[in-house]
Amino acid sequence: MGERKVEDMSLSALFEQARKIHLTVTESGADQDLVKKGCEVLEKCEDMISKLGLFSSNETKDDISTNNLKYLLVPFYLAELTEKLAQEERIQILKISQAKLKEFISFCEAMELVPQEELEASVQGASNSFADRRALKIARFRRQRAAEAKLTEIKERKERRGRSTKAATLSTPVEVGEDDLLDDDGEEEREAWLTTISLAICKAFDLLEMLKKEEEMLSAIKEKQLKDGEKEFSQAILDDRTKKAEAWHRDAAARARYTQPAAPITCATFAQDVIEGRANVSQAHDHKHQPMIFGPQSLIGGSLTSERERMAAQVFQPAYRMPTISIEEAGLREMEMMNKWQERNAKMFEEANSAWYKDKPKMGPSEDDEDDDAAQEKARAWDDWKDDNPRGAGNKKLTPCG
Repeated sequence: MGERKVEDMSLSALFEQARKIHLTVTESGADQDLVKKGCEVLEKCEDMISKLGLFSSNETKDDISTNNLKYLLVPFYLAELTEKLAQEERIQILKISQAKLKEFISFCEAMELVPQEELEASVQGASNSFADRRALKIARFRRQRAAEAKLTEIKERKERRGRSTKAATLSTPVEVGEDDLLDDDGEEEREAWLTTISLAICKAFDLLEMLKKEEEMLSAIKEKQLKDGEKEFSQAILDDRTKKAEAWHRDAAARARYTQPAAPITCATFAQDVIEGRANVSQAHDHKHQPMIFGPQSLIGGSLTSERERMAAQVFQPAYRMPTISIEEAGLREMEMMNKWQERNAKMFEEANSAWYKDKPKMGPSEDDEDDDAAQEKARAWDDWKDDNPRGAGNKKLTPCG
């Protein structure tokens, strides 16, 4: 398609080629030849749209067919590609791009596609306060994110439906209503193009503001050149800024060796050294970090002498209790508890394995021995009674035959 002449291509083919060029330039950048080619194709699209009379000033978005909705994006694509052209007269390029963006926004406004808050902000103009401009940018960013999420959802939904239809066709060849599929695709395609136009409107307002600021800066520089007679004024400023940036990066790289903190030795590392025998538990270990102190610098480490200083010291305090010991100190305390527990277990194990009960010396009769004799006599008397009274002997006397 790229080898065919522009004059021989249809409007839909021209738009698809221009959209691919715009996507390539926007995502990954491209050379000036491709940018110029895209501008040429888009200008041809504009000419064909004007000749065919696809849009009218008294129409709204509901009056435009789904197949023609995409052609509303032609001025926006042309404005973005024109802005990327590299020419000496940058101000002229900026003016052409701004004109195309304004044309796109005004046409979308006629089609009732521009949000009401954007229209109100454009009417007020420079009278907007900083808070209003910030709120407008936040709302625009949210609309842009919502449009991108919606386009992703539509794409995934279309892919899932395509896979399901293909699988159903392969498994069971059931006839599907062609009219239903066409209706679903048409509604989905219209929703996708309207969402794409909404996303382009958000980008158009942002790009228009950026181009206005750039034009103001370049106009100021040009006035300065004409006033001072310095033709190389802008280039000298750019060279000076480049030198300052390079010097700053060199100094930062040189300072990085001293400003980067050393790797801390944690308690786990120290415990591993103890286990493997490279260190002792009782070895001095100064890896201590004092808890952070909050408050004004003039009050840190000093005594509070007045109520004003006491109240000032409570400013910016954390909402939670700060630790009183560091992680290393807590680890050392746990290791100390573990050592005590191991020593106690070793002592108990040693006592359990000793034979002290076997070596107990024999002694004379005691109270325990007397208790044992009494228990023995009681057991013997009970055995004698059971011999004289066998089990069930008393019940036999109650029977008639007893």
